[in-house]
Amino acid sequence: MDACEQKKTGYPSRVKGFKVRTLNVIMILISCALYISLLIVTFQASRNYETMVAATNLYIDCQENAALVSDGSDYLTEQVHLFVVDLNPEYAGNYFTEVNETRRRDQALEQLGGRASPQAEGFLQTAMDLSNQLMERETYAMRLAAEAGGLDLSALPEEVRSAALSEAHQNLSPEQKLDTARKMVFGTEYQAQKQLITSNINYFLSDVLQSTQMRQEASVEDLHHTMWLERGLFSLLFVQNVLIFLMIIFLIVKPLKVYVNCIRKGKLIEITGAYEFKYLALTYNDIYEVNAANEILLRHQAEHDPLTGLMNRGAFDHVKEVLRVKAQPIALLLIDVDQFKLVNDGYGHEVGDKVLKKVARLLGESFRSTDFPARVGGDEFSVILTGVDRGQQAQIEEKIKTINDALRNPTDGLPQVSLSVGGVFSPKGYTDEMYHDADAALYQVKENGRCGCRFYTPDMPLPGAKN
Repeated sequence: MDACEQKKTGYPSRVKGFKVRTLNVIMILISCALYISLLIVTFQASRNYETMVAATNLYIDCQENAALVSDGSDYLTEQVHLFVVDLNPEYAGNYFTEVNETRRRDQALEQLGGRASPQAEGFLQTAMDLSNQLMERETYAMRLAAEAGGLDLSALPEEVRSAALSEAHQNLSPEQKLDTARKMVFGTEYQAQKQLITSNINYFLSDVLQSTQMRQEASVEDLHHTMWLERGLFSLLFVQNVLIFLMIIFLIVKPLKVYVNCIRKGKLIEITGAYEFKYLALTYNDIYEVNAANEILLRHQAEHDPLTGLMNRGAFDHVKEVLRVKAQPIALLLIDVDQFKLVNDGYGHEVGDKVLKKVARLLGESFRSTDFPARVGGDEFSVILTGVDRGQQAQIEEKIKTINDALRNPTDGLPQVSLSVGGVFSPKGYTDEMYHDADAALYQVKENGRCGCRFYTPDMPLPGAKN
């Protein structure tokens, strides 16, 4: 039996100390533990961040809800003031349109949906109750003013017509009735009630802010802790890699020299004979495939919107930066789904998501593989078209018209929607001005009835500009 054959059959029994197989198993177990720990820590850090974001978003939503209650109450006050001063039935109509149809105050409580603390929601509910109490006073004042002005009661809302005056007020002169009505909605008692509404709204916001700050501070502390854990785990991974390197040098590379000599002599070494090496190779391949699959999955998740499958804002911004340095003609389209909130409010978010998926599918099917459609917001999309100039404007507009025709004439049971599109061309790649110009074009579409496509021209006013 020659040296190669001896090495092949006697290697396991002649190795002193730890076997390569044993060390390999140990290293794999340590790696799994470290990676699992790292994943857990990373997941916890992500949860801490999401908690901070959720707390911030909740405070923003609460601000919006508080504004709805305040704006709704102030609007009612404004309309009753105008009515008792001008005696115009239109103001009474506006008042009860807000109460019965617009319902901003009611919407605020509905949208809040128990997400704030019971104490905070109690403040907002109190503000709502106080506002409702004022409604009785305001309705009574409008009835007094209507009778004082000799208005046709049939032209007034039912709530005003049904308001019953006290005997004392019935016996007042028209001038006295009007003066009483105005004192009821302009006097100090009324203003004090309005101040109570404002105070409870402020209490609500203060309570939500305090809760938000506490949640954010706790999340920041946990985030610092997880970051230190991450650093420790990465340090352990580094140490482990050093140990593996040393193990390869002293326990694998040197034995491999013997096999190299065997190969030079033309003697075959079956991979099953070197059990430790085979195990190492198979383990490496498994780990590589898992890591490669995870990398592909994570990259896809990082670059694509989970609902529509289009690029997300981050990936779209990256495309813009790449095109910024490439002097090629491109076009930028800014796309809004017209009045999408009505779809969510009227049909539910599940139907709204289906509509967004449909829009994304139509955009993906309508444009070329060299173009870059993306979902950049809730109902906001954008497309960068490469290698196009103003000569293709008509073709692009026709694509948008075709998409709008499909959206406005659905055959899949989904509600009708449409797209408003603003576009701009650039002969030298992406520039920061393109977004503002495309937004100006989009603004013109919305100002002219929505459901269309316009491209920017130098004479086009910017959004919000006055002629």
